[in-house]
Amino acid sequence: MRECTSTGDTVPTVALVGTLDTKGAEYRFLKRRIEVLGCEVVLVDVGVLGEPLVSPDISRSEVAAAAGVKIDRLVARGPRGAVVAAMARGARSILAEMAATHRIDAVAGMGGSSGTSLVALAVQGLPIGFPKMIVTTMASGDTREFVGGSDVTLMHSVVDISGLNQILRKVLGNAAAAIAGMARAHATPNGSVEPGPVIAATMFGVTTAGVTAARRWLEDHGYEVLVFHANGAGGRSMEALMRQGLITGVLDVTTTELADELIGGVLSAGPERLEVAGSLGLPQVVSLGSLDIANFGPIETVPDRFRDRNLYAHNPAITLMRTTPEECARLGEIVAAKLNAATGPVAVFVPLRGISAIAVEGGVFHDPMADRALFGSLRANLDPSIEVVEMDTDINDPKFASAMAECVDRLYREWHRSGSYQQRDQIENPERHSNERREAQSGNRHLSSPDRYSVPSP
Repeated sequence: MRECTSTGDTVPTVALVGTLDTKGAEYRFLKRRIEVLGCEVVLVDVGVLGEPLVSPDISRSEVAAAAGVKIDRLVARGPRGAVVAAMARGARSILAEMAATHRIDAVAGMGGSSGTSLVALAVQGLPIGFPKMIVTTMASGDTREFVGGSDVTLMHSVVDISGLNQILRKVLGNAAAAIAGMARAHATPNGSVEPGPVIAATMFGVTTAGVTAARRWLEDHGYEVLVFHANGAGGRSMEALMRQGLITGVLDVTTTELADELIGGVLSAGPERLEVAGSLGLPQVVSLGSLDIANFGPIETVPDRFRDRNLYAHNPAITLMRTTPEECARLGEIVAAKLNAATGPVAVFVPLRGISAIAVEGGVFHDPMADRALFGSLRANLDPSIEVVEMDTDINDPKFASAMAECVDRLYREWHRSGSYQQRDQIENPERHSNERREAQSGNRHLSSPDRYSVPSP
């Protein structure tokens, strides 16, 4: 159990995860700074090269055991990549259990490329909203591997994490203050009430008007709407929240990440994009927003094989490429296959006059042949039982937006009345339901209604 102060407040606890055999002095410094700020610290050793330079609270042997291996065998036989992966799995398991049982309030770590990869894999398993931070030499580059779909905070170390010096002490001091503050906020009850139904929506700059109108309609009708930027990380974050049971319905207007996955653009959300909601049985309304677009960096970074394509400089950092009829036909097949596998209610909305703000008539990506290929392929491959709504508008038309929002509302209400949400919630969150029953029986608090999410009033 964590200690309490003389005023009865709980003392926040921060877990520090790192290679204590190579960065012991740095972790000792960070630990002391966090303790000075009024937090307890749990040191978790994931080093495998030698004995720790500072005494851990959780040893590397315990971390390896949590991954199902013995540390001596792991170090003696495993290639470096396998060793890092195993220690990351063990740390991930330990941290998840400690967070779930409220023994820690935040996690931090530090490292170069390998250390950052290890710590990142460990903290990505923690819930969104649980404080997590990495001080890293890699913060100024491509950080997708380290962030994934999580909300981990990256702090650039400026210098390498190799010996304490005036720069690193300042950076680590700031890191200590940041993680201590986050831990204290997490440990302090905020008295918040459980939200109403939560709808996840996806948006791009060129679908903003439509998504914004749909969001406002839903909010006016009692829903909380989380809007995710469909930039790869956004799609992964949205689906991570679905897996955590925090999403009750989906308005997936902007499925552009599928185009990047197919073509090799820079904003892919991975091969499982558009599958998670269906596998969980969530009600979802899906459209084809920005499937006219594959994304690349500055125009000079566009691969040579695409240099003769229809390219558009969205801004100095992002170049858009128009998808071809052949690519659109394949995207129609992909969308259909993913939605055909869904176990929950699905509706597909097709805007016949443009799937983005720049694909409308007169826009730089207006291509009726490509649109026909997309729409035709979708129709040909989609299960006939799936509802399809085609409208003679573009994707940002207010009529299209309100029709999608109304459909989300209808599908959610039907899903809620069917009891599917209760079955899913009890399967995914058995510990929460068990805790609620125990707390109600002990008189700690009133047992919540069987309806975890109230249906908005019409």
